[in-house]
Amino acid sequence: MAVLTTGDLTIPTQILDPWIKAVSNGSVVSALSPNLPMKFGKGEAFTFGTDEAEYVGEGQNKGDSEFTSTVQTIEPFKFHKTVRMTDEVVWADEDHQLGVIQQILAEIQPALSRALDFGVIHGINPKDGVVAASMTQKLSGADSVEIDPAAQPYAAIDAADALVLGAGNLPTALALDPTLAVKFAQVRDEYGRKVYPDISYSTEASNLEGHRLSVSQTVEALKVAAVASEIKGIVGDFSAIRWGVQKSIGLKLIEYGDPDGNGDLQRNNQVAFRAEVVYGWGIADLAAFALLKSAPVEAP
Repeated sequence: MAVLTTGDLTIPTQILDPWIKAVSNGSVVSALSPNLPMKFGKGEAFTFGTDEAEYVGEGQNKGDSEFTSTVQTIEPFKFHKTVRMTDEVVWADEDHQLGVIQQILAEIQPALSRALDFGVIHGINPKDGVVAASMTQKLSGADSVEIDPAAQPYAAIDAADALVLGAGNLPTALALDPTLAVKFAQVRDEYGRKVYPDISYSTEASNLEGHRLSVSQTVEALKVAAVASEIKGIVGDFSAIRWGVQKSIGLKLIEYGDPDGNGDLQRNNQVAFRAEVVYGWGIADLAAFALLKSAPVEAP
């Protein structure tokens, strides 16, 4: 059981800004795919399509038009982060205005942001890295290309682009693990200048090889996924992901009971802070994506 005590803290030198931010920040999915307004619970997203316009000559009859529609199911998934601390930590913060609690709780928001990626990309519970049976819509099921370590880093992206284009979609965006992004950042021309100077090692969108780029360790989920994913990148049309924040419960102070199975708060002279968010998502067309995968490591 992990309970924070005053001895665990490095007291900040100044008061921090309020920790609560938009929970969708810090995710490659949110950086590359639009956030749709959603109501709580299961829902449907509709995709409509038709054929091209018909030329009609003078005095000629008009023909019919083809029309297609698909229904995409949206499922809700709740994630939470709960932090326990002793009463003394709260008292120290209240009496001295040290911003201790703000600093600790600032760690909750990034975890809830990453949870969106872990669910949409891998379909896993971030806490233990195990696949969640209810998360059936996930990018890890898309077709993939294997990265050749001896080839230029853009070769795998070209191959993934071809897969997406072959399925009738446009590969407009790219999510990379930092270990693959750095290979592009290291490429220099004959004069020592960076070939890809616009690469950013953050989820904030930049550009690479004609794609909008977002970089995060959530792409591979290394040390989070219980089984190695080998995913180093995802190429595709991220507008095919329909996601939104269905319910943001925000921050809750819990002073009584046993909210996380670690014992009664009052008996242990503790309090707990909890933040929760309910995401909803669905993937309209898995063929709109292609994965870049490293070769699996063979067991000795």
